[in-house]
Amino acid sequence: MQDIYTLSGVSKQGHHQAFKREQAWLEKVPSYIGLMEEIREIHPAMGLRTMYEMTQPEGIGRDAFIVLGLQSGFRLQVVSNPTRTTFSMPSRRYPNLLLHREFTDVNQIWTSDITYFQYKEQYYYIVLIMDVYSRRIVGWHLADNMRAENNVKALQKALILRGVDNYHQTLIHHSDRGSQYTSDAYTQLLKDKGILISMCQQVYENTHIERLNSTIKNQYLKHYDISHQGLLNKFLDKAVDAYNNLRYHLSLKVSPVQFEHNLKELKIEDRIILTIFTELKQFGGNSNLNQLKLEL
Repeated sequence: MQDIYTLSGVSKQGHHQAFKREQAWLEKVPSYIGLMEEIREIHPAMGLRTMYEMTQPEGIGRDAFIVLGLQSGFRLQVVSNPTRTTFSMPSRRYPNLLLHREFTDVNQIWTSDITYFQYKEQYYYIVLIMDVYSRRIVGWHLADNMRAENNVKALQKALILRGVDNYHQTLIHHSDRGSQYTSDAYTQLLKDKGILISMCQQVYENTHIERLNSTIKNQYLKHYDISHQGLLNKFLDKAVDAYNNLRYHLSLKVSPVQFEHNLKELKIEDRIILTIFTELKQFGGNSNLNQLKLEL
């Protein structure tokens, strides 16, 4: 054995130390994999990096954690979204109000969109409303059609959750130019509550809610065991609850609900400033591309 040690350039002591380290690592591996499995039970498609940042497990670095997860079958599949859910009404446009805006609190900017979810041969449509500053889902509704009344129900839920009688023009509601958002019922409810109406002029100006749509569908709903149609609403509620209360966000370092709780302890001047990428292109005017940083 001494000859082998000499040829390999490793001392006997060094060999035994390396062996002990390897044994210690192998003993920890099942606990790391178990941790990944536990997280995926609640968040069926949470990424490995987010898992690591949320749990900060001892004895393993981020890159090693990700490699172990990939080797153990926790790789995520990329899912496309081919179905169109936006049918704009060019005769009833509202301007994009996000240009040159800075946000430092909740209830300053909400964004909304409609996405689809297929169950067997039937398409269902999910309306989501998110407070962009905290990433919290404040309103949601599921239906088997795309009528404007579904958007109104999601908005009513958001208004009840926040419990503010009138926002006095301090809150912006941002969406695409879909007919649901330009309907009389929806716009009138916003106006009655003192909420400013903003609509994107380009598809990439509503990326926050697009990302949320993908997360709820592809990281939650598609992984639930939905045995019959009646469970869809139940599982949507479950997904929203997991996202709001339990999901660790890399940009927030906590869940949205915890972030809002922590926010109460911070003075305005100590808070992160949120700005959003947008493009000024108002009804035939010049295009003025503005790269606004997203720091949250």
